[in-house]
Amino acid sequence: MKWQQRQATNLDQQLIEDYGLTDIQAKLFALRGIDTTEKLDFWLNATEEDLADPFLMHDMEKTINRINQAIDNGEKITIYGDYDADGITATSIMMDTLEILGADVHFFIPDRFKDGYGPSMDRYQDIVNDGTKLIITVDNGVTGVEEIKYAQEHGVDVIDHHTFQDEKPAAFSTVHCNYPGQKYPFDDYCGAGVAYTICRALMQDTMPELLDLAMIGTIGDMVKVTGEGHIIVKRGLDILNQTERPGLRALIKQAGLTMGQINATDVGFNIAPRLNAVGRLADASLAVELLLSDDEEQAEEIAAKIEELNNERKELTTEVYENCLAQVKDNGWQHRDTLVLYNPNFHEGVLGLVANKIVEKLHKPTLVLTKDDEGELKGSGRSSEGFNLFDALEPMKEDLLDKFGGHDFACGLSLRSDKLEELRERFEKSFKPTTSLEVKDFDFELNLREVSPETLNEIDLVGPFGTGNPEPIFSITEPHIKSLFKMGKEKNHVKFTAEKNKGKLTVVGFNKGFLNQNLLPFVKELYVTLSINTWKNVSTVQGMLAGIEYGAPKLAVFDQVIDMRKEDYVMGFADKYLIFDKDTFSWARNGLGIPEEKISLAKDYHGSSEVVALLDTPRNQIELNKALENNYQQLYLRFLFDKLPINDLPSRDAFGKTLKYIYAHPDLTIDDYRTVSPYLGLDYQTVLFILRVFFELKFVSFTDGKIIGNKNPESKKLTASRYFNSIASQIKFTNQLKNIPTDQLINYVMQYLK
Repeated sequence: MKWQQRQATNLDQQLIEDYGLTDIQAKLFALRGIDTTEKLDFWLNATEEDLADPFLMHDMEKTINRINQAIDNGEKITIYGDYDADGITATSIMMDTLEILGADVHFFIPDRFKDGYGPSMDRYQDIVNDGTKLIITVDNGVTGVEEIKYAQEHGVDVIDHHTFQDEKPAAFSTVHCNYPGQKYPFDDYCGAGVAYTICRALMQDTMPELLDLAMIGTIGDMVKVTGEGHIIVKRGLDILNQTERPGLRALIKQAGLTMGQINATDVGFNIAPRLNAVGRLADASLAVELLLSDDEEQAEEIAAKIEELNNERKELTTEVYENCLAQVKDNGWQHRDTLVLYNPNFHEGVLGLVANKIVEKLHKPTLVLTKDDEGELKGSGRSSEGFNLFDALEPMKEDLLDKFGGHDFACGLSLRSDKLEELRERFEKSFKPTTSLEVKDFDFELNLREVSPETLNEIDLVGPFGTGNPEPIFSITEPHIKSLFKMGKEKNHVKFTAEKNKGKLTVVGFNKGFLNQNLLPFVKELYVTLSINTWKNVSTVQGMLAGIEYGAPKLAVFDQVIDMRKEDYVMGFADKYLIFDKDTFSWARNGLGIPEEKISLAKDYHGSSEVVALLDTPRNQIELNKALENNYQQLYLRFLFDKLPINDLPSRDAFGKTLKYIYAHPDLTIDDYRTVSPYLGLDYQTVLFILRVFFELKFVSFTDGKIIGNKNPESKKLTASRYFNSIASQIKFTNQLKNIPTDQLINYVMQYLK
């Protein structure tokens, strides 16, 4: 991660005075390009009255005429939605409006597990056979070329909205804000935004009462909150905070939010996820019923069910996530470039969430799969900056994947169960990372003496924040950090006080459990967002940790050798990072995010007077001594990783039990032992080690890919295996190197340094 400061020309002083902007507001507006009278006036004062003419959107007039015709003729209309927050709110918007107009309107939300993603031919046939004469798709449709063709051929018109692909369905009309050649001035509406625009056209009114739903869909779908998106979100929050919808009020109550104080972050982290949870675990129609309910008691009951589903979603996510991490550890996949994780018992509804958590923790493109009722594997993938997931998997669509779709950093896929290992191999081979670090922007240095709750009110004027208008991130350079303590059940969150120039700020860092007293002297820069923390009716400002930059500490006494073996976290301020095993290079670059030019094999390093870190563990004392013969300004001893196949030698009983199992089961392949290893009470890597020793000692042989115990093998001790002795020696040296007391290790290193 590389941090860079946003740059912009200062706002004209006359603008600042005309709009009464504070210093922090003027800086933030300038950095977001809101730097003219016209732009500021739109940002601060625009309402739904300033939205563009809905009839500028492609096919809008044709669409409105067809809907009105259906209403006038009493034709049955079906809204075909989707099971995420955008699809749910878009469906509710259309239902709300068409019911006002007296339409015979119904809705259908596909089931994630039965119908999959996108249009379903079976469901289209059901809808057509049930007497529907007009289908309106929201957040769902354009991929349904055959489905829409079927409906049109059977006398049912389809009004379509979705993102585009090369082959477009022959719908009656297609309403979309970025249809090629159309004239609507805003190009990033989600399904709920397009539905709201259709309803504006239908009612010939701005329909502000629909903005709360349109806003939830906009934030949930992560589309732009600039341009007309700014109006939708800003006014939508106004409407939400005074909404009379029983369903939303009940949902807000369950989420523990306070009416009148709900912001975009609350919607993104509390409201939209609850709507999404319904479609992940159950029938998302329940969420539409909630939003459309006009009965408070019914709304309370539905909201309580949704809260139960949301809690279940959290539990399932944790359960699947922990299983995935265990798979990585047990199979020795920590230093693969990619991950394909599978368990037939995983819940399909949380696979995308888990894949995202794995990417955040392990920094590897990840696919998480389960098995459906038909025996097919299906799941979700996630990636991050530097690896295009779509480009990697799209070539496999022809011969390996049955279904595949997605974009640069997220995808869905399915395949036959016997293709799992081939997918693992080809996904790993597809890995072509970028050599550059991800760049993240921050706004400017925070003056801790001037931070107060009023500061948040000033910042709010520049919001709401989201896609296209990022939440401000501030730097705190060379802070003095005090009162650090760990929080959470697993102590993986931190809280501390940052002080500078007689000002101070309480900072909370989620998933920053690696921070400890030993690392604090190395903190050069903190990057934080700001929020209000209210406790016992007292409100204070707190910083939420967005990032850390490290540097060499300014020590009173210069230490040439620093023992950092006990720290898992790698700080990126060294001039060079030396590795002993070339296979560690990919891990250092991709897993730790170290620039390629800063990594070198220890045997090839001939630099002088640089700050250097020894990243991995040498295999023996000779390799270590050779590396210590260079002239370093400062040397950090990390020894974070070793390429040993196992951490400890198996017991004699483990060898005996495995050999007995081999003789009793002569038809198993090496990969079969991945399943057998838990039965033997061993992990897969230990079983592989034992098999390799047995093969060298001629206790077993490989015939047609099968592992077979040899009849009447010559009796030999395990120490007769050169491989056994080599790994035993490396384990002993590695353990010594990692456990030797600091003073002894530093004394040893100092005698070799030039």
